[in-house]
Amino acid sequence: MKHKITFFVFMTLVMVSCKEPEARRPKQHGTTNFYKEVLKENKRLNTLEKKRLEEWVAKDTVKVYKSSPNGFWYTYITKDTLNSSSPQVEDLVMLSYDIVDLNGDILYEKRERSYKVDKEDFIPALQDGIKLMKKGETITFVIPSYRAFGVTGDGNKIAVNQPIQSTVTLIDIKSKKEE
Repeated sequence: MKHKITFFVFMTLVMVSCKEPEARRPKQHGTTNFYKEVLKENKRLNTLEKKRLEEWVAKDTVKVYKSSPNGFWYTYITKDTLNSSSPQVEDLVMLSYDIVDLNGDILYEKRERSYKVDKEDFIPALQDGIKLMKKGETITFVIPSYRAFGVTGDGNKIAVNQPIQSTVTLIDIKSKKEE
């Protein structure tokens, strides 16, 4: 009897262990839906921010702002009607700029820097805005967060999803052709 039970257990183990392995199905994590939801929420927040900035621009009755197709607003402080050359890709420009929040609080004092047009990392809206300028002009840009420092801020003074203003003066343009 003991041998029969042992034989039965042994045969059961042999049959179970000889079974073909089944392929495992990949887990469904739902990442596609998660990204779609995040994208949908970001679009909603960008729409709300755009509306808020449009209202802010409309309240400023002293300055006339133009809307850029690149998602920011700008107003001329000093406009040059005689000079016709604007910076082109790879031109080296010298500029001064500051960064201010919408309440007028200074986040970063005015500073000078050189910038190789479209070849260096810089605030995305200002990369486009500089190409609108001529030597000697000063423009104030009102920039939504997604065209400035976005969902991360700058890790220092600029908060997450914070729109900013920047007053830029184009000091000089050194054309790539001159080099």
